[in-house]
Amino acid sequence: RSRYTDRNMVHNASIQQLADYLRGATRGVAFTGAGISTESGIADFRSPGGVWSRHQPVDFNDFLSDAEERRRFWIIRRETIPSFLNAQPNAGHRAIADLERQGRLKAVVTQNIDELHQRAGSQRVLEVHGTAMKVHCLSCDKRWTAEEIQPRIEADELDLTCDECGGLLKSMTVSFGQTLPADVWMESMQLARKCDVFLAMGSSLVVYPAAELPQSAKRNGAKLIIINRDETPLDPLADLVINAPIGETMTAVMAAIE
Repeated sequence: RSRYTDRNMVHNASIQQLADYLRGATRGVAFTGAGISTESGIADFRSPGGVWSRHQPVDFNDFLSDAEERRRFWIIRRETIPSFLNAQPNAGHRAIADLERQGRLKAVVTQNIDELHQRAGSQRVLEVHGTAMKVHCLSCDKRWTAEEIQPRIEADELDLTCDECGGLLKSMTVSFGQTLPADVWMESMQLARKCDVFLAMGSSLVVYPAAELPQSAKRNGAKLIIINRDETPLDPLADLVINAPIGETMTAVMAAIE
């Protein structure tokens, strides 16, 4: 197993090795966490100074039962949504979309809620934690974009209800205490089991059940590549570990594949 950590320059050998893996791939899966979006200026909720260090996460059952918790939920959203709306996809997001277009990746499974993959041109995006860019009514499922809802939150309307049925509105994210969307999860597991290359990018690989995906891929014979700023608990399983920025790494890899 190879590990490259050169600070100034991602080692050419690791770039070549990853390019070789991807060149031969026909059913690869990219799996992304917060680290790919921090390169677009979106703060990692879990990092020191991130949202969860300032706000206790709102549990789904508390959201349903307590107006004060709903207010807290929308205060957190009011703070975070502008950075999502202003962010642009980066070279890492674009590389994933390009690899899908080239027929090397089947899909991207993401823990992120910012829709930057879709904006970069990815077609098959599985959002295991949902999306913050859409809001829906929990009763009738009427939908809005986050952009449409943001002015109401800015105006201090913090217990939002549906104009059709009076139901509670919530962003389409998977909150603490809420189960992952079963169909998305099943499809992600199937893709992981059948893939030939599993490319984990910008994820600390500690949040379960999402961290089961790379292990399942590896057990079923896939090459496992981890690109992340820091070490992860799954590094010992990986065929290749690159501790370097994703955008810079993938820009070099895409050039090497050509």
